[in-house]
Amino acid sequence: MSRVPSPPPPAEMSSGPVAESWCYTQIKVVKFSYMWTINNFSFCREEMGEVIKSSTFSSGANDKLKWCLRVNPKGLDEESKDYLSLYLLLVSCPKSEVRAKFKFSILNAKGEETKAMESQRAYRFVQGKDWGFKKFIRRDFLLDEANGLLPDDKLTLFCEVSPAPDPKNSPKNKPRQGSPSPHCLSLLDILTLSLSLFPCLIHPSAFWLLSAQLFPGVLGGAGQYALERLKVMCEDALCSNLSVENAAEILILADLHSADQLKTQAVDFIN
Repeated sequence: MSRVPSPPPPAEMSSGPVAESWCYTQIKVVKFSYMWTINNFSFCREEMGEVIKSSTFSSGANDKLKWCLRVNPKGLDEESKDYLSLYLLLVSCPKSEVRAKFKFSILNAKGEETKAMESQRAYRFVQGKDWGFKKFIRRDFLLDEANGLLPDDKLTLFCEVSPAPDPKNSPKNKPRQGSPSPHCLSLLDILTLSLSLFPCLIHPSAFWLLSAQLFPGVLGGAGQYALERLKVMCEDALCSNLSVENAAEILILADLHSADQLKTQAVDFIN
């Protein structure tokens, strides 16, 4: 009894083992963007902590996920009063939660993206929940006409949102066996970080070479030396490593270093 041979595998796989059958799985990633213009921005009368919200938006007419942007023109709190704070808010959601990555930028007079900041991973959103950057851009830099970010006194914000596929359809990595649980360093450890660590603080590409045990210390160094992007990366890494054993310690660490996103994530995990 003869068997009909299967067609040859794709060319790029020809040097490896030959399978009798195969398939491809593609994870669909939807990315959509939104542009928000605030006219007469320099006349904003909102005080520290007060907010301006955009209209709601979604990826399409049939998408039941509704989002909006919210801005604190004079910062969210005392720590960020010299900054503009910017957040992505999930207004309505038919599911219990959705995970999404996001990117914020400002469009200059030429329509070019400037001052971009993006999340390093997909964050967990529930209805009414927001994520973003408390210190998105300094107010004095934004209001300086020489920087060209407010043509005709208009602030144009650009946001890209990438909702993550449902976890059941997403590839999963097997947890590393025997990896140490992240733990928090003492305040003394943080303040006495070895100078040999600072090349990693300055070059984000070296960040992921660090041991997970060093993330708390790097978070302290990033805050101490005003390395905002590195601080965000540390928060992302610590959020990803939250566990029953370390959640309380990480919550204390987040409060100590005013790491708001990490603090919220730790509270959500504990609850």
